[in-house]
Amino acid sequence: MDHLPEIQTPQSILDTYYVHTYTVFMNITLSIDEQIVKRARERLQAVGRSVNEEIRDHLQHVAGVNDKDAERWIEELRSLSGKGDSHGWRFNRDEIYERR
Repeated sequence: MDHLPEIQTPQSILDTYYVHTYTVFMNITLSIDEQIVKRARERLQAVGRSVNEEIRDHLQHVAGVNDKDAERWIEELRSLSGKGDSHGWRFNRDEIYERR
């Protein structure tokens, strides 16, 4: 009886034992007046920071990377949405404009 070759499945071909994850940072180019950068660099050096650190921290703040409280607040609003009782009151645009 002839021996058939072993069929290799994707699981037997792919070695996942040595897997590494790398964080890749993005380089960006900014167009900022030279004097502004110079003044910012001087002020930031006085407090032990770099322009790069300041811009990175600002972008993280804008993106909400470290804003767990805001995420919890949004989730709370979502969970409460539609559970209120207006006691029959309905929004009326004309009535709102009359109050102005």
